[in-house]
Amino acid sequence: MAKKRRDIPNYQQPIIETHFHLDYLKEQPASDILQQGRDIGVERFMTIAVAPENMGQVLALTEEHSDVYGTLGVHPHDAEKYTEETGSFVREHCQRDKIVAIGEIGLDYFYDNSDRSVQRKVFAEQLQIAVDTGLPVVIHTREADDDTMALLREYAPQMKRKGVVHSFTSGMELAQLAVELGFCLGINGIVTFNKAENVREVVAATPIDRLLLETDSPFLTPVPYRGTENAPKYLPFIAEKIAEVKDLTTEEVLKSTYDNSLRTFF
Repeated sequence: MAKKRRDIPNYQQPIIETHFHLDYLKEQPASDILQQGRDIGVERFMTIAVAPENMGQVLALTEEHSDVYGTLGVHPHDAEKYTEETGSFVREHCQRDKIVAIGEIGLDYFYDNSDRSVQRKVFAEQLQIAVDTGLPVVIHTREADDDTMALLREYAPQMKRKGVVHSFTSGMELAQLAVELGFCLGINGIVTFNKAENVREVVAATPIDRLLLETDSPFLTPVPYRGTENAPKYLPFIAEKIAEVKDLTTEEVLKSTYDNSLRTFF
């Protein structure tokens, strides 16, 4: 007989989902996914752009739902699709009220879906957009710590607002540099995975005022719901694990990460 998964807890605390992909969730209508998040306390949702072809969808979702906000940017996987027109689109539309960051941008040397030199060029160009517009950034980095640190050292001092290194799985050196430069670290369901001791070590070492909650749905569903499509409704499980690692109450984690999210993006 299958073991029953525990119900999703509701801590009666406001939560901000700082990173998910609403246009990628397929198992339920967007309205149902959002309502289930609201039911456990999610007050605002940030749906993240990754490619030229989904930026229009992000804009539409922010217009359709009052509590959905968005980002504009091109993920390193799609860096080779980035053109001058793409940059112009981001610059033009990132000034909308519901667009709160430039992202998802960065480097991914694990999959290498785009040439690394192109990734670095496109990351730098989008960091410059953040400098010019005063918006924070949502950064993806995987197996690219050295180049990510070099670019952050170059651009962060010029940035009025910093942002987040999302889905943090990198080394302690990048974590410490990011915090020193004023960035937050985005923590998602990976922190609940059995083999993610490296992520828990970073969480333990990072001040609570520099951590954000995210799901990265539909990916990276936390324990105990691994194997199902991820969604914002699972955020309390991430908060519980952070609380366990940092010897805090879940309510303290929810309050701090909420305040951190407001400070970073709103």
